[in-house]
Amino acid sequence: MIGTVPTYEILLMLDPDHAEARQDEIVARAREQVEKSGGTWQSHDAWGRRRLTYPIGKKEEGVYHLLVFDADGPTLDEVSRVLKIDDAVLRHMATRHIAGSRTGAPRDDGAALAPAAAPAEAVAVAEPPADEAPADEAAADVSTEAEPEYAPTEEEPIEVPAEEEE
Repeated sequence: MIGTVPTYEILLMLDPDHAEARQDEIVARAREQVEKSGGTWQSHDAWGRRRLTYPIGKKEEGVYHLLVFDADGPTLDEVSRVLKIDDAVLRHMATRHIAGSRTGAPRDDGAALAPAAAPAEAVAVAEPPADEAPADEAAADVSTEAEPEYAPTEEEPIEVPAEEEE
């Protein structure tokens, strides 16, 4: 690879308890390391505060930043080493940047899917016509049972039916 330097991206997850100035300092230090070693800085995209799937270091949220730059392998290793020892960095992940890929923050999937899911739920919850009564009253009111029928008791072993090949 003579003459070409790969493009990398690092996704940073920073501690939200630290000041914004401290977060900017981490990004500035990474940029300084890249430029000092002969690399070129392409972009920095602050994705903002997001809820974590599971707590990391007793933190429920993280502040995300995406850094994109051109550098050689040793420079990437040094940037990663510095990020690992910084207490304000909860996690980071470095990957090769794919040319033309989107670097903007991903949209909130929960809000985007809600309008599309609403009509399907309305059809599934539709009540039967008034002239049709359920065949069995116990089947119509599931909440009268003490325990759901799918929950095995302690005496009954869980049996998994064998699947037939098609």
